Amino acid sequence: MNEVNIERLWSHLYWLTVLATQGSYTAAARRLNVSKAAVSLRIAELERAAGVSLVQRTTRSIRLTEAGQRLVNETRDHYELIAQCFADVCDTAETVQGSIRVTAPVAFARQQLIPRLSGFLKRYPEVSIQLDVSDRLVSLAPEGFDLAIRHTAIAPETHVAWELCKTSSLLVATPRYLRAQGIPLSPAELVDHDCLYYPRTHGKPSWTFAAPKRAGKMSEPMTVAISGPFCANNSETLRDAALDHLGIALLPDFTAEAALRTGRLVAVLPEWKPVGIFAEQLLAIRPYATHVPRAVTSFISYLRDEFSNGFL
Repeated sequence: MNEVNIERLWSHLYWLTVLATQGSYTAAARRLNVSKAAVSLRIAELERAAGVSLVQRTTRSIRLTEAGQRLVNETRDHYELIAQCFADVCDTAETVQGSIRVTAPVAFARQQLIPRLSGFLKRYPEVSIQLDVSDRLVSLAPEGFDLAIRHTAIAPETHVAWELCKTSSLLVATPRYLRAQGIPLSPAELVDHDCLYYPRTHGKPSWTFAAPKRAGKMSEPMTVAISGPFCANNSETLRDAALDHLGIALLPDFTAEAALRTGRLVAVLPEWKPVGIFAEQLLAIRPYATHVPRAVTSFISYLRDEFSNGFL
């Protein structure tokens, strides 16, 4: 193979590393923002030039041959270094520029993140944001994300986290529901109410509460079995069900706050602290790297400033 042919195949080799990381042509095409057919064509051209098979195809996934895996192992670090060098050069520009791929949970993104994006993009017009709104816990580096916003207690060991703000969990209901069904005075009385909950396990649903301090002493947490006409794995959906007077909902504060301010929802058992349902902080998380692009650090700094002022 002559030198010109090798140079022509640089991008083909890179696409092979992406295919190996993503595990399928469909996922690789999505990561590269090209068609599945384009990826397949590049890999076929690479195989013809190499004279050996590089990828073993199945109906649902791919597996590299020994030759293909060797190519990926030998070239992947070089492509990552190239990407890092290019990011370093971009950061020498006077203006902050670049593209940021972000993933965030559905309810939080709709209620709190998206309304704040215009302010950042106006401040940094040379930066673009690609937002993936999903409750799926994506693999950041393999899927090409720069940042994840997660409602979680801890970050993975191989990642770095910045706390955006503290959060809390709240029991809420409409005044109309409470007038009709009565106001519970302790968690034990929730067994007589319609509860709207986030399904966590296959077992019977329950909520756990830290008891209020009394005379400087803490009582043992109380766990109560609950039931109700509706459950959903999305806090925004649960809030809307509560607003339709269907029952008492347990929500993160960023979902409930706007309705609480207007009085459409009111707090239930405010002295009792729900525990073990939602995390108590929002984190910005990214894979560990020796260098973080200025666009990403600027975005994190912006979000921390925004959320220091509370929720919308």
